Amino acid sequence: MKGLYILLAAILLTSCQNQSKEDINKAKQASIDSMKVEINKQRVIDSMKTEMAKIKEEQKVESQKEKVVVVHQQANGNTATTTTTTKKKGWSATAKGAVIGAGVGAATGAIVSKKKGEGAIIGGLAGAALGTGTGAVIDSKKKKE
Repeated sequence: MKGLYILLAAILLTSCQNQSKEDINKAKQASIDSMKVEINKQRVIDSMKTEMAKIKEEQKVESQKEKVVVVHQQANGNTATTTTTTKKKGWSATAKGAVIGAGVGAATGAIVSKKKGEGAIIGGLAGAALGTGTGAVIDSKKKKE
Protein backbone atom coordinates (compact mmCIF):
# COMPACT_ATOMS: atom_id res chain seq x y z
CA MET A 1 0.00 0.00 0.00
CA LYS A 2 2.83 2.35 0.84
CA GLY A 3 4.33 1.65 -2.55
CA LEU A 4 1.06 2.59 -4.22
CA TYR A 5 1.04 5.94 -2.42
CA ILE A 6 4.59 6.62 -3.46
CA LEU A 7 3.73 5.74 -7.06
CA LEU A 8 0.68 8.02 -7.02
CA ALA A 9 2.73 10.85 -5.50
CA ALA A 10 5.40 10.40 -8.18
CA ILE A 11 2.75 10.48 -10.93
CA LEU A 12 1.14 13.60 -9.45
CA LEU A 13 4.48 15.38 -9.16
CA THR A 14 5.38 14.50 -12.73
CA SER A 15 2.03 15.60 -14.10
CA CYS A 16 2.16 18.84 -12.11
CA GLN A 17 5.60 19.57 -13.48
CA ASN A 18 4.37 19.00 -17.05
CA GLN A 19 1.33 21.17 -16.40
CA SER A 20 3.44 23.99 -15.06
CA LYS A 21 5.74 23.77 -18.10
CA GLU A 22 2.69 24.06 -20.38
CA ASP A 23 1.45 27.07 -18.39
CA ILE A 24 4.87 28.67 -18.62
CA ASN A 25 4.98 28.09 -22.38
CA LYS A 26 1.48 29.56 -22.76
CA ALA A 27 2.47 32.59 -20.71
CA LYS A 28 5.64 33.01 -22.77
CA GLN A 29 3.65 32.82 -26.02
CA ALA A 30 1.09 35.32 -24.74
CA SER A 31 3.90 37.67 -23.79
CA ILE A 32 5.52 37.29 -27.21
CA ASP A 33 2.19 37.94 -28.96
CA SER A 34 1.61 41.02 -26.83
CA MET A 35 5.06 42.34 -27.68
CA LYS A 36 4.44 41.76 -31.39
CA VAL A 37 1.20 43.76 -31.19
CA GLU A 38 2.98 46.62 -29.41
CA ILE A 39 5.81 46.59 -31.94
CA ASN A 40 3.31 46.84 -34.80
CA LYS A 41 1.50 49.70 -33.05
CA GLN A 42 4.78 51.54 -32.57
CA ARG A 43 5.70 50.97 -36.20
CA VAL A 44 2.43 52.61 -37.29
CA ILE A 45 2.96 55.52 -34.92
CA ASP A 46 6.50 56.03 -36.20
CA SER A 47 5.38 56.00 -39.82
CA MET A 48 2.67 58.56 -39.05
CA LYS A 49 5.23 60.80 -37.32
CA THR A 50 7.49 60.51 -40.36
CA GLU A 51 4.66 61.46 -42.71
CA MET A 52 3.67 64.42 -40.53
CA ALA A 53 7.29 65.63 -40.54
CA LYS A 54 7.37 65.37 -44.35
CA ILE A 55 4.15 67.37 -44.63
CA LYS A 56 5.47 70.09 -42.31
CA GLU A 57 8.70 70.25 -44.30
CA GLU A 58 6.77 70.58 -47.57
CA GLN A 59 4.66 73.36 -46.06
CA LYS A 60 7.80 75.17 -44.91
CA VAL A 61 9.29 74.90 -48.41
CA GLU A 62 6.06 76.17 -49.97
CA SER A 63 5.91 79.15 -47.63
CA GLN A 64 9.53 79.99 -48.46
CA LYS A 65 8.73 79.89 -52.18
CA GLU A 66 6.14 82.61 -51.72
CA LYS A 67 8.65 85.21 -50.55
CA VAL A 68 9.88 87.72 -53.11
CA VAL A 69 12.97 89.82 -52.44
CA VAL A 70 13.22 93.19 -54.18
CA VAL A 71 16.50 95.16 -54.16
CA HIS A 72 16.31 98.91 -54.80
CA GLN A 73 19.29 101.05 -55.77
CA GLN A 74 19.03 104.37 -53.97
CA ALA A 75 20.40 107.67 -55.27
CA ASN A 76 23.11 107.85 -52.61
CA GLY A 77 24.57 104.50 -53.70
CA ASN A 78 23.07 102.38 -50.92
CA THR A 79 20.81 99.48 -51.65
CA ALA A 80 17.54 98.80 -49.88
CA THR A 81 16.07 95.33 -49.68
CA THR A 82 12.39 94.68 -49.16
CA THR A 83 10.78 91.31 -48.71
CA THR A 84 7.19 90.76 -49.68
CA THR A 85 5.13 87.65 -49.67
CA THR A 86 2.89 86.81 -52.54
CA LYS A 87 -0.66 85.99 -51.69
CA LYS A 88 -1.76 82.46 -52.50
CA LYS A 89 -4.58 82.28 -54.95
CA GLY A 90 -7.69 80.65 -53.58
CA TRP A 91 -10.57 79.08 -55.37
CA SER A 92 -12.27 81.12 -58.02
CA ALA A 93 -15.90 82.05 -57.56
CA THR A 94 -16.71 79.76 -60.49
CA ALA A 95 -15.17 76.75 -58.75
CA LYS A 96 -16.81 77.58 -55.43
CA GLY A 97 -20.18 78.02 -57.14
CA ALA A 98 -19.85 74.68 -58.90
CA VAL A 99 -19.03 72.79 -55.72
CA ILE A 100 -21.70 74.48 -53.61
CA GLY A 101 -24.29 74.12 -56.36
CA ALA A 102 -23.50 70.45 -56.82
CA GLY A 103 -23.86 69.77 -53.10
CA VAL A 104 -27.11 71.67 -52.69
CA GLY A 105 -28.52 70.24 -55.92
CA ALA A 106 -27.66 66.68 -54.96
CA ALA A 107 -29.22 67.06 -51.52
CA THR A 108 -32.35 68.66 -52.94
CA GLY A 109 -32.63 66.08 -55.70
CA ALA A 110 -32.33 63.21 -53.23
CA ILE A 111 -34.98 64.70 -50.95
CA VAL A 112 -37.49 65.57 -53.68
CA SER A 113 -37.14 62.56 -55.96
CA LYS A 114 -38.76 59.16 -55.41
CA LYS A 115 -35.62 57.50 -56.79
CA LYS A 116 -33.04 58.92 -54.41
CA GLY A 117 -29.91 58.03 -56.38
CA GLU A 118 -31.20 59.37 -59.68
CA GLY A 119 -32.51 62.52 -58.04
CA ALA A 120 -29.17 63.17 -56.37
CA ILE A 121 -27.27 62.76 -59.64
CA ILE A 122 -29.61 64.95 -61.67
CA GLY A 123 -29.82 67.56 -58.91
CA GLY A 124 -26.06 67.57 -58.49
CA LEU A 125 -25.45 68.12 -62.19
CA ALA A 126 -28.08 70.86 -62.43
CA GLY A 127 -26.79 72.54 -59.27
CA ALA A 128 -23.20 72.41 -60.52
CA ALA A 129 -24.25 74.02 -63.81
CA LEU A 130 -26.15 76.82 -62.09
CA GLY A 131 -23.37 77.34 -59.54
CA THR A 132 -20.75 77.53 -62.28
CA GLY A 133 -22.80 80.13 -64.13
CA THR A 134 -23.34 82.22 -61.02
CA GLY A 135 -19.66 81.99 -60.08
CA ALA A 136 -18.60 83.03 -63.58
CA VAL A 137 -20.77 86.15 -63.31
CA ILE A 138 -19.16 87.01 -59.97
CA ASP A 139 -15.65 86.45 -61.41
CA SER A 140 -16.36 88.72 -64.36
CA LYS A 141 -17.61 91.47 -62.04
CA LYS A 142 -14.43 91.19 -59.95
CA LYS A 143 -12.23 91.50 -63.06
CA LYS A 144 -14.01 94.72 -64.07
CA GLU A 145 -13.30 96.30 -60.68
